[in-house]
Amino acid sequence: MLKALKLKYEGQIAEADANIHIYLRNPAGIGEHSEILAEVDKQIEIAATAQEKLDYLGKIGF
Repeated sequence: MLKALKLKYEGQIAEADANIHIYLRNPAGIGEHSEILAEVDKQIEIAATAQEKLDYLGKIGF
């Protein structure tokens, strides 16, 4: 079960990273610059939360 969670968190990080790169390379997909910042911030939050969970799994020895 913990392995499944680890894979889930790694997937969330990879997805957020990909989304950030897409937003930065092709900002035309989002109309307003403030929306780009908000979307990038949202993806950073997703990745950071998943990384915290991965760190905790490492802390408990998984």
